[in-house]
Amino acid sequence: MMTRKSWADMATDLVDVSMGRKPATMLVQNGRWVNVYSGEILPGTDVAIWNSRIAMVKTDAGYTVGPATVVLDADGRYLLPGLCDGHMHVESSMLSVTEFARAVMVHGTTSIFIDPHEIANVLGLYGVRLMYDEAEGLPINVYIQVPGCVPSAPGLETPGAELGPDEVAEALKWKRVVGLGEVMNFPGVANNDSKMSAEITAAMRANKTIGGHYATRDLGRGFHGYVAGGPQDDHEGTRLEDAVERVRRGMRPMLRYGSGWRDVASQIKAVTELGLDPRQFILCTDDCHSETLINEGHMNRVVRHAISEGLEPLRAIQMATLNTAQHFGLDRDVGSIAPGRYADMIITSDLTELPIEQVITAGVAVAEAGKPTIDIPTYSYPGDAKQTVQLSREVTEDDFTVQAPNGNAKATVRVIGVIEHQAPTRALQFELPIVNSIVEMHPERDICQVALVERHHGSGRVTNGWVNGFGFDQPCAVATTVAHDCHHLIVCGTRRREMTMAVNRLKEVGGGVVVFQDGKETSLVPLPIAGIMSENGAEVVAEQVRQMNRAMTACGCKMENAFMQLSLLGLVVIPELRLSDLGVVDAVNFRLVSPFVDP
Repeated sequence: MMTRKSWADMATDLVDVSMGRKPATMLVQNGRWVNVYSGEILPGTDVAIWNSRIAMVKTDAGYTVGPATVVLDADGRYLLPGLCDGHMHVESSMLSVTEFARAVMVHGTTSIFIDPHEIANVLGLYGVRLMYDEAEGLPINVYIQVPGCVPSAPGLETPGAELGPDEVAEALKWKRVVGLGEVMNFPGVANNDSKMSAEITAAMRANKTIGGHYATRDLGRGFHGYVAGGPQDDHEGTRLEDAVERVRRGMRPMLRYGSGWRDVASQIKAVTELGLDPRQFILCTDDCHSETLINEGHMNRVVRHAISEGLEPLRAIQMATLNTAQHFGLDRDVGSIAPGRYADMIITSDLTELPIEQVITAGVAVAEAGKPTIDIPTYSYPGDAKQTVQLSREVTEDDFTVQAPNGNAKATVRVIGVIEHQAPTRALQFELPIVNSIVEMHPERDICQVALVERHHGSGRVTNGWVNGFGFDQPCAVATTVAHDCHHLIVCGTRRREMTMAVNRLKEVGGGVVVFQDGKETSLVPLPIAGIMSENGAEVVAEQVRQMNRAMTACGCKMENAFMQLSLLGLVVIPELRLSDLGVVDAVNFRLVSPFVDP
């Protein structure tokens, strides 16, 4: 386990190392210091480290070398702080916290700020505590934001668990809890919902950061009421004006670049073209699946992308280090290479391409050339965190049979329109054929059926709707128990037979993602932990996800990261149209609506 002590506990030792009275445990020599405080790059710099913290940063610190000091020659390469992900969900990677840490530390990520509301929607505060305890002693810093919206939309879905003001207040006392997770119920904040107000007030009084999630384009009164309610950041912006209006009102825009969401390019123009203060912006991922982590990287990928969009390298690094640390009040621990801070740093030869050549966390060299140099013990979840797919029965094709209204020959239906690389959807309308009084799908027009199966309480309830944009043109279905944020079981397909087979397969294996084509299983990603996380390592899961993507492509899917869009079809707090276990949801006006238009 990695041991990190407070600055207060180590201050006298750090002074002794700086004064030459005690040898450093590690000395990194001859680096080009990327100083995120001053905005300078200073050559010929040494960094003297005592155990987990930095004692001194200066030229010619060789006098701190003792018989046991580990000396690392940077050979004129850049020394920059370990990268921070300011908003993300470990569960979206389908990995445990341990395996996530193993995957991202080699890419230079040394601090993550996680909102574990995915597991909270399945297992409640108990699930949050499981992830909190797992993170103890890992090589990277894992800071927790208490989920603030479990369920995400009361009254519009049946939750697997609930967190209220009492649970939030309790968790805010935990040592590594730094804030309240993304406040998704933006109408509740604007309307002074008692639950939301109580949770935000508790976080304010505990002097914790309040995460935002304002997922509508409306910047009118509702937006101003939301900001007045207390959220301090927001990762849901997709347009230039979203970033501008947030930062002008004291919020920090979190520009996300994950596996499915690509919102940096449009919003970074607030800095590169309008000249707004870059120190108020933060880079994050929100959601990254394991294939992205293994094959493309993590926060280093985000920083590279921001630079490719015209941002100066040092500014991009600030947005992924010091800006994040200061936002959460942790800049005395992370986010910079400076005395007293944790010795979390990257050595790289290029600030634009950002190859992660060596990584140090808490004064220990943990990775080199993309490979870990330390062992991390595996971690096992208890049995009660598994087998959470509570289906009281197997489904049949009748569950996905939608009767036409009023005996009409055709029906105009509401259709969820997915948008590539964005979380919002469009509320569309299409006319579908009716055969023997049953509303049929229309793959030729890219209209397939989507259904949500309640999986927490064994109610047997199944709701149906339609979706456009995936491109499926074969007899197929994809089913998953990863369905943000409710995490019921969601299935999308072009034929009821395959939809039935897919749902029953996930009941059998206890959760995951499965693809069926022409009556045959073509891909399976088992996710036994709460139905959303794997027990396997990142490389294994990444290969399973690669096969899943190939299987979806074989079904005709044209989208680059279709699974991310599929997993959000049940997220009823992001406009415009979604599906819950209670029915079709107008996520603009937060109400249930008929799947038919003027039935």
